[in-house]
Amino acid sequence: MSNHHDRQAAQGPAGALVQGLRRIGFSPLGAALFALLLLVPILPFFSNEYIIRWTIIGAFLAAQAVAFDFTAGFINVVPFGFAAIVGVGAYTSAIFSNTSLNLVFHPAISPWAGIWIGALVSGAVGFGLGVLTLRLRGIFAAVMSWFVGIALMGLARNMTWLTRGPSGMAPTTFFEETSNVPYLYIILAMLLVIYVTLNLITRSHIGLAFRAMGQNYDAACASGINPTRYRVMNFTVSSMYAGWLGGFYAHYVGSLTPTSIMDTSKTIEVLAIAYIGGRGSLWGGIVVAFPMVFLMESIRSHWTELPGIQFIIYGVLLILTMIYYPLGIAGIYGWVKKRLVPAVAK
Repeated sequence: MSNHHDRQAAQGPAGALVQGLRRIGFSPLGAALFALLLLVPILPFFSNEYIIRWTIIGAFLAAQAVAFDFTAGFINVVPFGFAAIVGVGAYTSAIFSNTSLNLVFHPAISPWAGIWIGALVSGAVGFGLGVLTLRLRGIFAAVMSWFVGIALMGLARNMTWLTRGPSGMAPTTFFEETSNVPYLYIILAMLLVIYVTLNLITRSHIGLAFRAMGQNYDAACASGINPTRYRVMNFTVSSMYAGWLGGFYAHYVGSLTPTSIMDTSKTIEVLAIAYIGGRGSLWGGIVVAFPMVFLMESIRSHWTELPGIQFIIYGVLLILTMIYYPLGIAGIYGWVKKRLVPAVAK
């Protein structure tokens, strides 16, 4: 015991800080990169409003990739209806904060409260989706999730008295000012909360059960794991965070249509980022999201005559990842670290 305390004392504050970061899923490099994101508004090249907006989109997609990977990477069920769950949170928050008399429901509550209502409603949808898919496995559960997502999008399109359908809603924004800086810090705080909490869950006995189910469903059941309980728990938590992010989207963009937030292509975008980053890593999608958004936005701004080219690029990168680097960026990082650290130590 004394030797343990001596080692801790020898490490000093720096060693204690590193250990604390690792407990919540951060390496020193990861913490430094996240701190760099906080400095984006004051960095010379990145201080432009459109660059800050791209960074916000990157953080929004990164947070979605973490929540998506929590399901796809740990219980091995790909939630193809993920974007629809995000849309449920977005529409719920927009409806509860609605002030327009053109819609039947206009309670006009604060958007800051509305995003939490959206999170709860999306969590409830995730709970129901978990119950629906608990007896299904693999592709059948993924397809069921997709069908539910299509149904939700259909409801958002056809319930014009509540959502205005294809005409779109104009949700109240968080701030009256046009600056993107406050929104950047909001979404970065949300990204941090989502990553840390889900990382802590995956490191607990609950996360161990998730991994067991994802790797070998039958063996996990034989060992005493209740698949119903853990699958429903996973879907609920992931969906709750998806809805929370949807609420942010609604009150940041200030415009909401079913196709802009609930279309299956939005799920594919998040799926590609999560898989290229490294399935089951949580942090891999964060690393990929920011450079990918900057790349895609640059391509779209220069190649306006080729709409949808970003999905072709996503597809090519995803195919290359699945063939040559199935563990994604996280796997490459682990391989380099495994070989580089011993070499440097020598």
